[in-house]
Amino acid sequence: MTAKTRVVPLVEATPEALASCGELLGRHSAAKPLPIQFYEGSVQTYRTVDFRSDEQTELSLAHVRRRPFEVHWIERHFKHTQTFIPLGGAPFIAVMAPPTEGDLPDLDQLRAYRFDGSAGFTMKLGTWHEFPFAVEDEADIVVILRREATQSLIDTDPATGEVRGPDIQKQDLVKQHGVRLRFDIE
Repeated sequence: MTAKTRVVPLVEATPEALASCGELLGRHSAAKPLPIQFYEGSVQTYRTVDFRSDEQTELSLAHVRRRPFEVHWIERHFKHTQTFIPLGGAPFIAVMAPPTEGDLPDLDQLRAYRFDGSAGFTMKLGTWHEFPFAVEDEADIVVILRREATQSLIDTDPATGEVRGPDIQKQDLVKQHGVRLRFDIE
């Protein structure tokens, strides 16, 4: 099968740009402070995302090295709103598309979101995504997800390299759909 190559548009990660896929996790103009009044105003708390998980949730650390800006895998989660938080201010790119009913994202809705390293994000249930890309040589990113999803990734199908579990669907875009996706950061 010859794969068709499509270019994914690159956009800045803002609350408005992310609205169809998730929410920006960081202090921004749309984040409203909660009315918690301790420490004479020196601590302000915000609830910027609606994180959901119905089972054991874990925080893992992903050390991401720069790789080609090509989307090989696409995945989604059915039972939790996965979150990514950069450490050390490292910029990164996250490719996402809004949730769909079928087994493939709407390729016309895919966007490569540029995060400057000052904020992370939480995806809506079912948001299609590829694991974040480091913009510089490397980045450390905290990943919050269900333990069940992590176990499904560990138990990847050796025959296909794909993952299908109760909470995750991860597929090879070229094998399953004959499409290659890429983006440019310049």
